Amino acid sequence: MTDDTEYMQMALKQAELAAQAGEVPVGAVLVLENGQVFSSNNAPISRHDASAHAEMRVIRAACAATQNYRLVGSSLYVTLEPCTMCAGCIIHARIGRLVYAASDPKTGAVKSLYQLLSDKRLNHQPQVTASIMADESSRLLKQFFKHCR
Repeated sequence: MTDDTEYMQMALKQAELAAQAGEVPVGAVLVLENGQVFSSNNAPISRHDASAHAEMRVIRAACAATQNYRLVGSSLYVTLEPCTMCAGCIIHARIGRLVYAASDPKTGAVKSLYQLLSDKRLNHQPQVTASIMADESSRLLKQFFKHCR
């Protein structure tokens, strides 16, 4: 098993926890250069916080733990393509690499709807790897929304 697959499996477990809590099933894992690992899931509904996306929560946890708002050299694994808010935070935190599973044609800000992370006008462009375990993530999202309807 590759590191990307291993970390994405961890993110998928976080997404499953979100689904069990009635949240949109998105999970995130952030790995620092020193090997320290943080994980979280979506929680805007339960936290009454529109910014409580999995990516935002895991970035906040890593910044608090390192006492630094910059996470240079880190890798972020997310089960769904980040939105504009999360993409902006990835840029500001100087995350080195983003790996995501499923694309999001409605709100994706990496490749689908917008391409924020590759915009050369911005001061940071992380490396991006897409579609790692996309089928598993898409299946989880489809099951969740089917159950909601």
